[in-house]
Amino acid sequence: MHKRNALRVLVAAALVTLALVASAQDKPLKIGVTAGPHAQIFEQVKKLAEKDGLKIQLVEFSDYIQPNAALAAGDLDANSYQHKPFLDQQIKDRGYKIVNAGYTVNFPIGLYSKKIKNLGELKEGAHFGIPNDPTNCGRVLLVLQDKGLIKLKPEAGLKATPLDVIDNPKKLKFVELDAAQLPRSLDDLDAAAINTNYALTAGLQPGRDSIAQESAKSPYVNLIAVREQDKDKPWVAKLVKAYQSEEIRKFVLTEFKGAVIPGF
Repeated sequence: MHKRNALRVLVAAALVTLALVASAQDKPLKIGVTAGPHAQIFEQVKKLAEKDGLKIQLVEFSDYIQPNAALAAGDLDANSYQHKPFLDQQIKDRGYKIVNAGYTVNFPIGLYSKKIKNLGELKEGAHFGIPNDPTNCGRVLLVLQDKGLIKLKPEAGLKATPLDVIDNPKKLKFVELDAAQLPRSLDDLDAAAINTNYALTAGLQPGRDSIAQESAKSPYVNLIAVREQDKDKPWVAKLVKAYQSEEIRKFVLTEFKGAVIPGF
């Protein structure tokens, strides 16, 4: 009698465990993306991943800070919106246990203006908008140096700030704003550097509307980020495989016409 009761308990426990596992598998993966190209691309990735057994729910964000905070807190399973220098800085500043699971696309940053047609028209003392986060700020300053507008301290590297500018012939005045605010601030600035995802969302087309653009060869390839504890889970490999597929490569090249470049 006791053996039969014990067996019934074990069977019931096993059934509960199986039900919990099945329930967990039915729960969709929450992937954080920023509005615009990242969201558009992941809509296509979602379709491919579902053929491989993954259920995906996309969660859109309007800034660069919240997706990593949500991932670290367990509110997301992964995010796709940032390049490695930005992630590295976030990990350093906030101690996140987040890792790069696979590379995605590159967004060459563009310089835009409603007042001039080329950088040579910038007047002395012009107000130039740049992102206020450390990695994108340094990125833009390196672009401006590449275009001959400023010179930076040799040791400044990827994390250069306006304090590292040692030569500024046009005496540009740098206005540091949240990256998402820069497109809306163009009327008040002489020019601004705008990340491609925010430019496209604001109706600005790199190449057509930009007065200059970052070289495609840069360390700012974007990535899929996951929590360190999840990096070896099967769903991560499936997700990266879906993104780094030939179908997604063709979609990116066709849809964005050079404004977004596959980085895989």
